[in-house]
Amino acid sequence: MILGLFLACGNKPKNSKIEQDYQKAARYFMADESFSPILNEELEVFHYQHLLDTLEVKYTNEQDAIKALMNLETWLVFTTRNFTEKEFKNLRDRKYAPRVIPIAYDGLALITNNANPDSCITIKDFKRILKGEALNWSDIYPQSRLGKIDVVFDNPLSSTVRWCVDSILGGQEFTNPNIGAVKTSAAVVEYVENHTNAIGIIGSNWLNDKRDTTNVTFKKNIQVMGVSRLDTATKANSWKPYQYYIYNGNYPMIRTIYALLNEPRSGLPSGFAHFCRLPKGQMIIHKSGLLPIQAAMNVREVNVSKK
Repeated sequence: MILGLFLACGNKPKNSKIEQDYQKAARYFMADESFSPILNEELEVFHYQHLLDTLEVKYTNEQDAIKALMNLETWLVFTTRNFTEKEFKNLRDRKYAPRVIPIAYDGLALITNNANPDSCITIKDFKRILKGEALNWSDIYPQSRLGKIDVVFDNPLSSTVRWCVDSILGGQEFTNPNIGAVKTSAAVVEYVENHTNAIGIIGSNWLNDKRDTTNVTFKKNIQVMGVSRLDTATKANSWKPYQYYIYNGNYPMIRTIYALLNEPRSGLPSGFAHFCRLPKGQMIIHKSGLLPIQAAMNVREVNVSKK
């Protein structure tokens, strides 16, 4: 009789519906596909330090990742935006405690085919392209013979598309009929490699050449455009998404990478999100070519002699 009382009043069994739902959502996190190079490296080191733990990642687009978080299908997503006020309120009303952990700064890069002779562009002209006011390369560079500007994004629901809509167009949708999307950032690079008139928009962590430990070169099979805030772009006033130019604010197309966390306990998803913010995780970000959120960079001015 006493035994029966203990069984009736004891803790809920570990295989309860609540526990099963928690464990199912805690097995993996989700992220915008454009962050896969850096997150794969972070996850590899995280697993090495936690040999008994396994955490998987599902790469998708930004909208579907956040939707999964709101539906409690995962407890962690990586994206380039914070929770909206509506999302915060929704989760809090359901007795959750959403947290936001910034981990890095990323430069959104504009890439072109190696055969394109024009290497600089202004933010103003990039905006004209997205709005459909500049449909041909000659609309920006009168001497160009490349024909129409073929614009390619990674995914129609990606963080890259949303950032351009919000930050370049002020919330207005694209109106250029020559804008298209493939499925992945790697496919953007491949498309630009094979189309001389194309311009691709991808996260700069896809551009670092792993042969270069100084992170000052990009992949050799495409070229990265310098971007200027001024009305006329020159090599002197245009900047590429190198770490230092993200650090000092010269590069104009910068976005923050966030870990959006809603885990109701301190499990693997929380551990991984915080790992990305700790010194080891920040060092991985630094070596990838992105700018760590806790950047402590030693900057040296270098004078190059022309003699």
